[in-house]
Amino acid sequence: MSKLAIGIDIGGTNSKYGIADRSGKIIAQSRVKTQEFKDAKIFLRTIKKEIEKIHSLEGVIGIGVGAPNANFYKGTIENPPNLPWKGTSLFAKEMEEVFGLKTVVTNDANAAALGESMYGKARNMKDFIVLTVGTGLGGGVFANNDLVYGKHGFAGELGHTLVNANGRNCACGKKGCLETYVSATGIRRTVYKLLADYTEPSILRSISYDDLSTRTITDAAAKGDKIAIEAFKYTGRILGMKLSDFIVHTNPEAIFLLGGLSKAGDHLFIPAQKNMEKYLMPLFLDKKIQLLPSGLKDDDAPILGASSLVWKYLDKEEK
Repeated sequence: MSKLAIGIDIGGTNSKYGIADRSGKIIAQSRVKTQEFKDAKIFLRTIKKEIEKIHSLEGVIGIGVGAPNANFYKGTIENPPNLPWKGTSLFAKEMEEVFGLKTVVTNDANAAALGESMYGKARNMKDFIVLTVGTGLGGGVFANNDLVYGKHGFAGELGHTLVNANGRNCACGKKGCLETYVSATGIRRTVYKLLADYTEPSILRSISYDDLSTRTITDAAAKGDKIAIEAFKYTGRILGMKLSDFIVHTNPEAIFLLGGLSKAGDHLFIPAQKNMEKYLMPLFLDKKIQLLPSGLKDDDAPILGASSLVWKYLDKEEK
């Protein structure tokens, strides 16, 4: 029997889970609504029951978890801004108690970067960055062919770098963080500001804030809706400016975008690429740093990213 790993991606809206083998084949997968769980321990017990519904734990050798504000060194999730439970959760320890399996926990974007390295377009790259643009914005940085965790295990929280010191309030407690502008939540806020500032007719005016989605905004832009188009231009401009900063830190070969907002395609990528090059330090202009969509399938990416933590851990243990 081949060895299997459980991958769990905890997002601000949905938590996706599945079982995969080392080749990247996903045996089974499903999801739950994250916001329904106000306590991490209840979440863990529920996830175990749900996983056992879709596949037995036979052959499973470990669990990988990607989550916001996860500390790889301690196995904790600490004050996650977009999750319903607050404080510090001893997540790896508690999960090992529930499942009886070795558990590795890291930032969700770190997991995505590892998945991109093992199964996506970064398989032959040693230096790259992955940005996960969903409910929030996470960052995973590969440098010299390894993930960057930093001294305290929180490296890569690129969504909480500064755009505007007096800008939008962020769930992390700061103002003007990148994710308040570049994320599914961020672009919704941008659309509503534009609707308030301009009198242009827009199909988005009839949609409530809670019902507004990136897909709806993308569809509107494809139909020529001026508010939707301007929202993507604004979002892409801010993203491009920050990408020009990120490049200076690690000089990556490529930057990958993954998540709901990245599905907007050219509506986001074209203004982001244009502004990245516009604000880039001249030294890097001829380096041809690529801005690319992830090479992983949307439904598979979170699970493959998280489960790859298990294989990475085993490889290190065997050395």
